[in-house]
Amino acid sequence: MASSNGNEKRPIILVFADVEETGDAIRKLLTVDGYSVQSAREEEDAVIVARRQSPNFLLVNLGGNGDQVIATARRVRHRADLRDDVAIVIFCDPTIAEGAEIETAGNVYVTRPDNFNQLRRLIKQLLL
Repeated sequence: MASSNGNEKRPIILVFADVEETGDAIRKLLTVDGYSVQSAREEEDAVIVARRQSPNFLLVNLGGNGDQVIATARRVRHRADLRDDVAIVIFCDPTIAEGAEIETAGNVYVTRPDNFNQLRRLIKQLLL
């Protein structure tokens, strides 16, 4: 029996995307996969949602260079007091080759998936 909030035993993913259409598309696809998906477009909103929802996973798609985006993701983690085991995936840096996955310090992963199925596999792997 499902709980009234619909989040029972479903991993919570916070999609932090500064382009509304991109965030909406990702949210819809992940919802179909059975995740409970929250979204934010601004850093402050991401912090508020992360504090309230305690996501299992943070998915970031922001404009800017990779170092800036990674710094923003780390600030969200710190300001929202996210656990260290909450994986962060950043998939928007065009300087990274398609399909590349790079683990950086602090459990932040940088990736530029060449298709949504690769992103889905990465999410599933990191949530194990």
